[in-house]
Amino acid sequence: MKIKWLGHACFLITSARGTRILTDPFDETVGYVVPAIEADFVTVSHEHFDHNAVGNVKGKPKVVRGAGSHSLGDVTARGIDTFHDEAKGSKRGPNTVFVFDVDGMSVCHLGDLGHALAPGHATAIGKVDVLLVPVGGTYTIDSAGAANVVERLDPRVVIPMHYKTDAMSFPIVGVEPFLQRVGGGMRVGSTTVEIGKDDLVGQRKVYVLEYA
Repeated sequence: MKIKWLGHACFLITSARGTRILTDPFDETVGYVVPAIEADFVTVSHEHFDHNAVGNVKGKPKVVRGAGSHSLGDVTARGIDTFHDEAKGSKRGPNTVFVFDVDGMSVCHLGDLGHALAPGHATAIGKVDVLLVPVGGTYTIDSAGAANVVERLDPRVVIPMHYKTDAMSFPIVGVEPFLQRVGGGMRVGSTTVEIGKDDLVGQRKVYVLEYA
């Protein structure tokens, strides 16, 4: 499985068979270059401009929204209802967490999760091998909240997302406070990391990707 970070909460997840899943595509106002990229499937965690710009995706992908089970070629996905804020959505609305089964590994994309996970949420999410977690605060959980979610879900690989970079001006913080809370991370020096089952053994790994 390959995971490529395109910026913000947008990743291209490619299975060993070549199925391409794009998460939370953004528009040009976010600050990152909108990628000219094709996908077979697109998941949307919520209907905000920095997560639902499906019209910018090349090809004719199937767009997946909301809770429940979804078939994405050789990949399966489950959507779990959560909230974009700590007030049960009254501030920013709902958020869907997606858990993908890719090449026998579970990948959890938290979208714009804005609250601590309730026991029912953690149970619904289940086992997580790779966690894509927002860490920038303001619109999502912050570094402390993200570290707590990591401890709750106990993934083997963590990839932070939705944090401040030089490319964007959102009032969120960078990745460093999160890295300090989880004991550091490996800067991959690339937009892409390839993950196999061998990466799921031993000590938890935190990978910091470059944006495209």
